Amino acid sequence: MRPNSLLELDRDHLIHPVTSFRGHEARGVTVLESGQGMFLRDSEGHELLDAFAGLWCVNVGYGQNSIVKAAADQMTRLPYATGYFHFGSEPAIQLAARLAELAPPGLNRVYFTLGGSDAVDSAIRYIVHYFNATGRPAKKNIIALERGYHGSTMMGSGLTGLPAFHRNFDVPRPWQHHIPSPYPYRNPLGGDPAAVIAQSVAQLKAKVAELGADSVAAFFCEPVQGSGGVIVPPPGWLTAVRDACAELDILFVADEVITGFGRTGPLFACETESVVPDLMTVAKGLTSGYAPMGAVLMSERIYAGIADGATPDLPIGHGFTYSAHPVSAAVGLEVLRLYTEGGILANGQAVAPRFKAGLEALTDHPLVGDARSAGLLGALELVADKTTKARFAPDLRLADRLAARGYANGIIFRAFGDGVIGLAPALCCNHEEMDLLLARLALTLDQVLDEPEVRRSLAKA
Repeated sequence: MRPNSLLELDRDHLIHPVTSFRGHEARGVTVLESGQGMFLRDSEGHELLDAFAGLWCVNVGYGQNSIVKAAADQMTRLPYATGYFHFGSEPAIQLAARLAELAPPGLNRVYFTLGGSDAVDSAIRYIVHYFNATGRPAKKNIIALERGYHGSTMMGSGLTGLPAFHRNFDVPRPWQHHIPSPYPYRNPLGGDPAAVIAQSVAQLKAKVAELGADSVAAFFCEPVQGSGGVIVPPPGWLTAVRDACAELDILFVADEVITGFGRTGPLFACETESVVPDLMTVAKGLTSGYAPMGAVLMSERIYAGIADGATPDLPIGHGFTYSAHPVSAAVGLEVLRLYTEGGILANGQAVAPRFKAGLEALTDHPLVGDARSAGLLGALELVADKTTKARFAPDLRLADRLAARGYANGIIFRAFGDGVIGLAPALCCNHEEMDLLLARLALTLDQVLDEPEVRRSLAKA
């Protein structure tokens, strides 16, 4: 089918996530046709270095034939198996066991979802059920971070701390609350990690006190905030908020949808500080984006509280048609094998110092106020004034300029509306590809800097 025909069909029929509907109609779709390793090719033949791993997810890179074979073999043998009525399939059972083996200790129970958003939604449902079943029905309030991202279901979008996901959707709900992000670059205490950590703990405790300790169920956070601008908290922050949750008798939920499966270095970001959450949500890198799948991992305490609740003989009324889908599970098993036995996790760890050094070197650029990273998850924050950290005016549409220049230079990254460039290269990235990524990124910054409107914005600051 000709690209123009696809453009028209897309405009007339396909609704795209997180876009202006009319804006997308005017712009038109960019059709991606193929991918191999770190690279994509569009319908016009342009080769693009994907510095964002699809949507933070294609951790093992494109074109891994062993994953395709695992999916095809499972489709041939058993393309679908319900998890209802006590049925199951071998790949799903094996994947649950493998995740329990690899996850932080004690997270032995696994519920499979289709992705990250419904993993968060499922976690919320299980938390509500847990407190009802254990005789504490008043514990309904849930706290999350400003700038956090916890999906876009009706429940998850309210925990998400980004205004775009609230606008016209009537969220957050009354039981959803937020405390400030630690955000070292824009925190007045940013130069003192201990003070930032103490501040976060104090803010969490103050919010619990405000709501009433007996009414708060849980605290959700990403170990590194992804869609909020790749905000890397100070070392020790995760441990401190985990300990505060234990002290406050509220559940600690780690949302590792983005940070899991080697993205920040270890297989799970919680491992960096040996933190064990009560529940953990995962997706994206679980199947490296090759098939839809997410999961909620829960501790034995939470599982037992639900299982042995007031009506242990009755079904727990939560489930999805495609939970524990055998093809997705087969894909997940092969992806986990590639991380561990295939060397991809180790490769990501080996190339991460080059990524970090390259980003930090770009802080000398006139546009760059901050560089931050954890493993192969990173960001550059662009500012109009390095001294005041003033952002560029929204009417400059800096994100659109960055994305367009980057695409022309053969690189795809995430250009956030507030001047942050998000980066998440595949863990299979080699040193030469990392150097190419950094060179194309630097060229893009130089070209955007040379645009007269951008130059004038810097001059006014």
